[in-house]
Amino acid sequence: MSTAQGTFDSALLESEERRALRKAVGDLGRRYGRDYFTAAVRAGKHTDELWQEAGALGYLGVNLPEEYGGGGGGLAELSIVLEELGAAGCPLLLLIVSPAICGTVIARFGTDEQKRAWLPGIADGSRRMAFGITEPDAGSNSHRITTTARRDPDTGGWLLTGRKVFVSGVDIADATLIVGRTEDARTGKLKPCLFIVDRETPGFEYRRIEMELAAPEKQFQLFLDDVALPAEALVGDEDAGLLQLFAGLNPERIMTAAFSIGMGRYALDKAVDYAKSRQVWQAPIGSHQAIAHPLAQAHIELELARLMMHKAAYLYDAGDDMGAGEAANMAKYAAAEAGAKAVDQAVHTLGGNGLTTEYGLASLLTASRVGRIAPVSREMILNFVSHHTLRLPKSY
Repeated sequence: MSTAQGTFDSALLESEERRALRKAVGDLGRRYGRDYFTAAVRAGKHTDELWQEAGALGYLGVNLPEEYGGGGGGLAELSIVLEELGAAGCPLLLLIVSPAICGTVIARFGTDEQKRAWLPGIADGSRRMAFGITEPDAGSNSHRITTTARRDPDTGGWLLTGRKVFVSGVDIADATLIVGRTEDARTGKLKPCLFIVDRETPGFEYRRIEMELAAPEKQFQLFLDDVALPAEALVGDEDAGLLQLFAGLNPERIMTAAFSIGMGRYALDKAVDYAKSRQVWQAPIGSHQAIAHPLAQAHIELELARLMMHKAAYLYDAGDDMGAGEAANMAKYAAAEAGAKAVDQAVHTLGGNGLTTEYGLASLLTASRVGRIAPVSREMILNFVSHHTLRLPKSY
């Protein structure tokens, strides 16, 4: 096998080590199961028990450096963790945010002090981080970010002002990694800078956004009013440009693909079991092609999306940021479409039972749309592929 960056060998997909990880995480997820997950959501609680056990077993930090308590793997391994928990009915959205985005950014660009302060806790589950990039007036256009950091002449630190929306898990995160821009970069091309903001920092205010989404992780809007930060709150270089930002956004896309694939697998498994046992006339309904073929198609599309996710994770772990960006977008698109379709077909297979609380599939109809909307819409991915891959002209 060539070891050059950018090559992709399908034999890497399921090494013995990764198969063992997949089985172990699947066993953990099934031990908790969908009933545990939905009970936590209905009670307004968080899935702390599962999160803490996954951390203690080393699954949350499987992608982080060993010297900071991680497993020394990469996104290929972390995507397995999220996919298998989702396939067991426990899709943990914060896995995308804390170890994948924040952990990766700090591991790549953080100071030694930041790595020591955050990575061991992220890896073992004792500390969590949220990620704030989206703004009310920016949306998908990150170049319009207005959250601004200016130097504090008295302390040598930073004063951060702005607003963020749709930030997951702020209430349970010890800190939020905020994407802003320096005062000098308010005009011209975006040069994002990233800051670690502790939840209890004066001037950092968060309010919950009520959502029609059944998930333990809640959504918040943030208000930052001259939040005073020490100089060491800055992650990386204030003039590094887009490299640091996409070090977090590409993992976000890859992990969102894992989120969608795991959810789709869970729904498909439930539908297949139902189609095997449900009998209206002389044979189970699964023997009828009108039922069997859509389920087979959903399975095929999930498997194809999984292959692209593996490719994206491999390229990212190999250090090919350019190739990973393209593949991560494609993986996220394919997985979101396949996951939503699998959930929809599963509900349809069960008919009226698919909408009951007993079978627990209806809540996935809303959840499965997350991957089609966030962290970037499917239309923006089509824009990316048409402009960057096919070199078609822009309309904007």
